[in-house]
Amino acid sequence: MWASEAASAVGGRLVGPDVEFDGADFDSRTISVGQLFVPIVADRDGHDFIRAAYERGAALHLTSTTDDVRRDHSAIEVADTAVALMALAAHGRRRSGATVVGVTGSVGKTSTKDLIAAAAGVQKRIVANRASFNNEQGLPVTILGSPDDTEVLVVEMGMRGFGQITRLCEVARPDIGVVTAVGHSHTELVGGIEGVARAKGELVEALPRSGTAILNADDHRVVAMRDRTGARVVTYGRSIDADVRISDVALDRLARPSFRIDTPWGSADVGLAASGEHMASNAAAALAVAGSVGVDIEAAAAALADAEMSAMRMQLVELASGALVINDAYNANPTSMVAALDALAAVDADRRLAFVGPMAEIDDPAQGHAQVAAHADDLGGIELVPVGTDLYGRPPVEWAFDDPMAVLGGATSAGERTAILVKASRSAGLERIVQRLVAQAIDVASEQT
Repeated sequence: MWASEAASAVGGRLVGPDVEFDGADFDSRTISVGQLFVPIVADRDGHDFIRAAYERGAALHLTSTTDDVRRDHSAIEVADTAVALMALAAHGRRRSGATVVGVTGSVGKTSTKDLIAAAAGVQKRIVANRASFNNEQGLPVTILGSPDDTEVLVVEMGMRGFGQITRLCEVARPDIGVVTAVGHSHTELVGGIEGVARAKGELVEALPRSGTAILNADDHRVVAMRDRTGARVVTYGRSIDADVRISDVALDRLARPSFRIDTPWGSADVGLAASGEHMASNAAAALAVAGSVGVDIEAAAAALADAEMSAMRMQLVELASGALVINDAYNANPTSMVAALDALAAVDADRRLAFVGPMAEIDDPAQGHAQVAAHADDLGGIELVPVGTDLYGRPPVEWAFDDPMAVLGGATSAGERTAILVKASRSAGLERIVQRLVAQAIDVASEQT
């Protein structure tokens, strides 16, 4: 896109020569050569990093201030850079011929997005947002970064209040909408779980009549959304009435599911590399998308076996001692925590520990954490190790960040028959425990050799 076209699209003023750019980024550390840099004003002022963006090869930048950098580079002056980024993405979407798939839900958004990319990507030119780029900054840069020949564009849509998914849909204009689940996530912001259902349903309300709503048949709040859209509805899950139906689920020793899938486009056997029985549901949603965009179901199912999953989502890490770590530290709510504990319980191990941290933005934190602790007790055989909160009903082990191996009783106790889950809301930073466990295990292995 040319700078002059972008300036016209966002109602801005081009200062400097008209230059061509390819994509956009709001992070000066990850921007690529030839991209537009978008300085966002938040806790830190992105304008302070304009020079750093040019050092990495930015072609031009947006600005809402009078800055010295524009004397040497092209800039588009706007009133608000965040608003302009969304407007520019809406313009980019209008230029695109891709089928846009929006994915939302209280749990499973990122894993489902990753599985869609694998399943549909086997026969389609596909682009999906990186990591969990699912907000007013992440979604537009995903749209603007998609090549002109993209056939399927997958964008996650997060929610921190009413109207936010509607706003994202106004920009992305999805043709297909996937709703994975309604659970106890961000309930504090919308008045409880019914508020979550209302907010998540904004995605299906935004679909055109020619579009497709892909809904989880095993979640009654999700399947009820079929009444909120005029689009075609495709359901998935274990329900006998599901259009894309899961059956014959089995777990291997690492709790990785295999199952049979029957769809309107054919049937196939599926095996996943990610742990957790709940991953079968995410895979079914991915296959529903693949079938809806014309991908052969058997080819799509085969591709799921090698799907590359985003980091810290049921990520399997084997320590030098042979112990298995399930790194699910990216986020947590009561619904996803229960699913992760179920996966830990299903792993073939003699000892199972769960480092669990605080779950943020839930409407009743005391009840939510207590329910998770009770579920761990009901499963039996799981040692719950709270970190950063006493809401699980037992004292937190704060030194776990520094010496998690000691929590396990030392390296000799963290052997090949030990399984460890690490999970909390992102703000807790529990991935540091995984990093420390790996480092300690390597140090011990080096000493022994």
